[in-house]
Amino acid sequence: MAASNSIEPRLFLNPIFTTSTTTNSSTSLHIQNFKLKLPHFPTKNPTLVFTLNSSSGSATTNNNNDNTIITPYPDDPDPEPVSAVSSEIRTRDGRDRRKIVKVAWEKLVRWSRTWRSKAKTDILERTNKVVVLGGGSFGTAMAAHVANKKSQLKVYMLMRDPAVCQSINEKHCNCRYFPEQKLPENVIATTDAKTALLGADYCLHAMPVQFSSSFLEGISDYVDPGLPFISLSKGLELNTLRMMSQIIPQALRNPRQPFIALSAMVVASKDRKLANAVQQLLASKHLRISTSSDVTGVEIAGALKNVLAIAAGIVVGMNLGNNSMAALVAQGCSEIRWLATKAATQLNSICLHCLLEKKMLFPVFASLSQNLPLLHFLKMGAKPTTITGLSGTGDIMLTCFVNLSRNRTVGVRLGSGEKLDDILSSMNQVAEGVSTAGAVIALAQKYNVKMPVLTAVARIIDNELTPKKAVLELMSLPQVEEV
Repeated sequence: MAASNSIEPRLFLNPIFTTSTTTNSSTSLHIQNFKLKLPHFPTKNPTLVFTLNSSSGSATTNNNNDNTIITPYPDDPDPEPVSAVSSEIRTRDGRDRRKIVKVAWEKLVRWSRTWRSKAKTDILERTNKVVVLGGGSFGTAMAAHVANKKSQLKVYMLMRDPAVCQSINEKHCNCRYFPEQKLPENVIATTDAKTALLGADYCLHAMPVQFSSSFLEGISDYVDPGLPFISLSKGLELNTLRMMSQIIPQALRNPRQPFIALSAMVVASKDRKLANAVQQLLASKHLRISTSSDVTGVEIAGALKNVLAIAAGIVVGMNLGNNSMAALVAQGCSEIRWLATKAATQLNSICLHCLLEKKMLFPVFASLSQNLPLLHFLKMGAKPTTITGLSGTGDIMLTCFVNLSRNRTVGVRLGSGEKLDDILSSMNQVAEGVSTAGAVIALAQKYNVKMPVLTAVARIIDNELTPKKAVLELMSLPQVEEV
């Protein structure tokens, strides 16, 4: 059959080869015949013959000098177009893929409906009053969010500025932070602690960490012992290295004060029922809330990410580029993980030593820990999954890469050459990372953890290093294995 009648195969599925060779002894010519059976090839008789003639490495066939002749068997006079069948197969494969995706999605929807049907949803119905401590941007935003969920719900904001208080009550806006945004009418501002706290079902704490202890001590007489405190504040107290889970109960003189940490839309509490209740209180169609039992992990990540955000801003201010930013944030995440998980390992070792060597029961050891230098071992100990999760890596990404971050803004201006005092005096909000940096390094020293990036930030804030010199010193550190 002539070469012009041959077809070009475009799809080979499960080919089966059979071969035979004829050699001319008087020449170097080898004739190789291949029979190729293609079970899914679009012909009535799916067998093709390949004939390849070669001599001294060159391939020739017949007088037309075609390298290869692909010939259907004679009983296949009218083969179907390959392109049409290939298109049909692609269409069938596309339908199969869509079916798989559809089934997976339907399973997810069924699981979601089943989960929602079992969950209790009466928390909002039973909540009549929520108090927010602080009139800053985050506190105001959360007050508006909760108030929008139920018009009959009273949301009180306890603040110190009479002008902002009047603005909220008369004009329904926070004239200092959100002058153009109208607040729900059921948001009520007051400067009187007793009025705000009396009969409250939940309390959202949105005060800066460094001022929280003194503020809470001043209102402790009006706080119900069973009032759940939802902490929106992130950071470490500078002199004591305490986190909010320690500051709030100690300032209120109630070690059993219900406590929930909120960070990156994760609510963390050792009380699972309380975490679920706060999740229902805050969640909406536009806001997803996850729960966690790892209070320490959520708080540590929330505190340390502010310091890392300053470093990220410095990279932007110095125009070091995206690769430098990626490397710095990755290193910072590792440093946060080292510190957060170091305490867990040491805690396990200490408890084991006390149980086996000193014959001391753990409850007794825990009760005596108030007078021992091991206090922080009992207070730290984060789960690695928390550090790599939403409240860890997720919050770090948001704070380090988004221009709205206060701590990142401080870093950008530092990297651009501005002085820290000038930066802070021009801001009407608190950048927690500035005050937290020193506390973080003190905590790292306590646990013997090396944190190059975060330590460099603390040195820059203390005016002991310039950003440029800090970068040079970091780059001159030993080349070590990644851990």
